[in-house]
Amino acid sequence: MPATHRPGLRVDSGLTIPESELSWRFSRSSGPGGQSVNTADSRVELVWDVAGSAVLTPFQRERLLDRLGSRLVDGALTIAASEHRAQLRNREAARLRLADIVADALLPPAPPRKPTKPSRGAKQRRLEAKKRRTDVKRLRRPPHD
Repeated sequence: MPATHRPGLRVDSGLTIPESELSWRFSRSSGPGGQSVNTADSRVELVWDVAGSAVLTPFQRERLLDRLGSRLVDGALTIAASEHRAQLRNREAARLRLADIVADALLPPAPPRKPTKPSRGAKQRRLEAKKRRTDVKRLRRPPHD
């Protein structure tokens, strides 16, 4: 993909990863073989070095390294795509997946949950429902003589 019409991978309004920071690897897709089947190098691996990226602010880098820690190998994020038969479509799929993963990781954390207590009426309704259920089960028992 020529860099002339693709200045970089746009993640969100504040972050665009330049093409120079993305590296590609190509290999054969897995699957059933046969005579001249799956001989094209259509599987794509897109690698982006998060730890060494020049476009990230220190805050963004810290958040990405923290949230994507389990997916990173030596500070690099690798995305594999092999769902399409054409290499070009797999490249697009890998680019979209990388942008989605990075955008999700950069989102601010959800606000902490405020602990709440059930109201007095809710407690009363719960206990009354339990009593009704107990009575139903008691009526199913064989009589004790």
